[in-house]
Amino acid sequence: MGYDTERFVGYVNEGLLCCICRDVLEDPLQAPCEHAFCASCIHGWLVHHNSCPEDRQPLDLPILRPLYRYMKNDLNRLQLHCKNREYGCEMVCSLESIDRHECECDYSRIPCSNSDCPVQVERRNLNSHLAVCEYRSRECAHGCGYAILNADDAQHNCVAELRTELELLRSEMIYRMEEAKHEMESRLDSQRRHMVQKESILQKEIEELKSQMSTVMSDMHTLMASERQHRQELEQAELEKQELLELVKCLQKDYRFIRDGSKKAAIIPPLTRLELKQNQGRPWL
Repeated sequence: MGYDTERFVGYVNEGLLCCICRDVLEDPLQAPCEHAFCASCIHGWLVHHNSCPEDRQPLDLPILRPLYRYMKNDLNRLQLHCKNREYGCEMVCSLESIDRHECECDYSRIPCSNSDCPVQVERRNLNSHLAVCEYRSRECAHGCGYAILNADDAQHNCVAELRTELELLRSEMIYRMEEAKHEMESRLDSQRRHMVQKESILQKEIEELKSQMSTVMSDMHTLMASERQHRQELEQAELEKQELLELVKCLQKDYRFIRDGSKKAAIIPPLTRLELKQNQGRPWL
């Protein structure tokens, strides 16, 4: 619905009236055929129709557009009375600023801010009403700190109220402690499972290390035995080398003796170690 034409001061152009409600346009939209409507009016119309209400041309929501700028400017410049004129407000504003004024108008009727109070009062009289409102609350005069309504004065009991609050606090504390306990137990279970899993992994690693150590020790013993054998073979080879050197020296001496002391032209070939052993103790010919 648009703005009532009776509220406006002076003449209102026919082009600024809604084609459906015939009031001054509110949140205007325009069809391609240039007919203008209040947004709420045309939305309601298109629920049951698919054509312009003026010329019956096809019309749908997506093709509606904002009002032309010059028409929007003319609309905003219109002067009208506040809707609270009947309550005493004499303000006349432009259409562009009327909503802002009416939201702050002292003559606007607003509900009482006390809960459960059904009374609506003018904004300018709100404080006076709150001072005498039977639904207003006030702090208990006995010092318990509770806000009470006048109607509840006879039923208010400071001790009972404090006991109730104490029970509520106790229940809330117990609930929070239970929550904290469950959370800690959950964390401990999670940590326990993690430690068990970690212990299992470490145990497997230890067993693997033991197996590797056993293999290394076995290889080490094998290497040490092989080294001892090689050392013995080297020692035996060294003994044989010494014996061969001694044999060579003996043969060289015998050869020099034969060469210097014998008149035979033939040279006796050196004896082998076996022949030398066989000829030991025999006189030379």
